[in-house]
Amino acid sequence: MKFPFQTIALIGKYKAPEIAEPLLRLADFLSAQGVQVVVDSLTAEHLKNHAYQALTLEEIGRTVDLAIVMGGDGTMLNITRTLSPCGVPLIGVNQGRLGFLTDLTLDNMQAQLTAMLAGKFIVEERLLIGARVLRNEVEVFRALAFNEVVVHRSQLGSLIEFEVRIDGEYLSNQRADGLIVATPTGSTAYALSAGAPILHPSLNVLELVPICPHTLSNRPIVVSAASVLEITMRRAHDLRVRFDSHTDFELQAQDKIIVTGHPQHALLLHPEGHSYYHTLREKLLWNQTL
Repeated sequence: MKFPFQTIALIGKYKAPEIAEPLLRLADFLSAQGVQVVVDSLTAEHLKNHAYQALTLEEIGRTVDLAIVMGGDGTMLNITRTLSPCGVPLIGVNQGRLGFLTDLTLDNMQAQLTAMLAGKFIVEERLLIGARVLRNEVEVFRALAFNEVVVHRSQLGSLIEFEVRIDGEYLSNQRADGLIVATPTGSTAYALSAGAPILHPSLNVLELVPICPHTLSNRPIVVSAASVLEITMRRAHDLRVRFDSHTDFELQAQDKIIVTGHPQHALLLHPEGHSYYHTLREKLLWNQTL
């Protein structure tokens, strides 16, 4: 990570014209601090009368020192998958609903960023996972995920059948609506709804979470992120694998999904004083009096 930040990219929520005013306000503020500001090319389509250079995400990944994402958790997930392999650190400004990944608000972003540009921030590394789909032992698809990789049936399909191996060792055969392979970041997303535990983001682990398993003894299991997970589809009809709900691929019987931790971690920057436990209390309403 390069510091001080000399070139900063601003990225807004996709197809959200209401992002234009606060994003331009932020761009003008950063420019006044002596920072070179560039804007994501898709975001720039919603901006009028601005003088900032528009770059694609690929160009941003090669040229900037920091990216500030204005949107919700979905926007942050998508941008993290794209920019983290390039080593670009990220700051999130929340303009969504829940905001697990976006610390700053529209009201406090200038004050918080003033301190962060002066070096007053916390660097947090978070796990990414990569998955490959093999068909007849030939790779036919690959993608990254920040939250989870999910194998699932369609709404009209029956239970799916699959085999799970960890580091080559047979673990189980399962019949279920699907299987979630979640990172600690994803443990507060789909995995949490499916009954899995919350994992602190500093842990280097993955959790495998059956979705509505036919056999009730099939429970979530936590394994090392250094493990190689192999999921073989024994029966497949209208079946897909999804990555953070942004990318998906249609599966066939006997396809194998190989999931591993990615060598490059996501770098999230937080204001000083940031606490993950405070975030849990606030977002999950644990601080409410019964």
